[in-house]
Amino acid sequence: MAKKPAAVRVPPVANTDVQANEDEEAVCRKLRALRTEKGLTLEALAALSGFTKGYLSRIENGGKAPPIASLARIARALGQELSYFFLDDVASTSARLDESRVSVVHKWERKPVMRGGSAFGYDYVSLAHKRAHKLMDPFVFTFPASIDVDQFFQHSGEEFIYVLSGRVAFEVVLNHATRRYTLEAGDSIYFDSSLPHRGHSLDGEAQAMVVMQGEAEDEDSAH
Repeated sequence: MAKKPAAVRVPPVANTDVQANEDEEAVCRKLRALRTEKGLTLEALAALSGFTKGYLSRIENGGKAPPIASLARIARALGQELSYFFLDDVASTSARLDESRVSVVHKWERKPVMRGGSAFGYDYVSLAHKRAHKLMDPFVFTFPASIDVDQFFQHSGEEFIYVLSGRVAFEVVLNHATRRYTLEAGDSIYFDSSLPHRGHSLDGEAQAMVVMQGEAEDEDSAH
């Protein structure tokens, strides 16, 4: 009599949308806690960051993290690194000291820190959320299929984009003229982030690795 095949346990599929929401809510909780710890009112933080009290209140109470550019600006106003908002709460002090020099993020540990965090549809998954005091911020970035025709982004620092999949139409305004580049998987672009720039996918979803340096200034910037 033939043996019955052994049962195979299928691991549950992670709900990335739920994880994304939880991560964004954690960012908002940390923002409120840090502001309170610093003894700042919303009005005071608004004055320091340049954002409105209403905008900051919506972030804290809405459970939806702001775009990375806005969060970097708020972090600076609070005297913190951007990475502060993405460090795991359960990490021990000794672990954080180790990770201040060497930080490994396995693919299953990636944090979707910007799931629809702006009105423009750009999504970010952090590749180095464990590391504090970074000089670079690397992300896996998903380009939207369409963009607001009038919306460009610009912020301080430099930026490197390496296309992982799909095709991307990327535009940079240089010397008052818009230059358009078609980037395919394996292509890359490095540019001064203070130049107005934007991009969108040409064939459905397109993903890229984005490495940013410096801190952003614009409230409505997606990156």
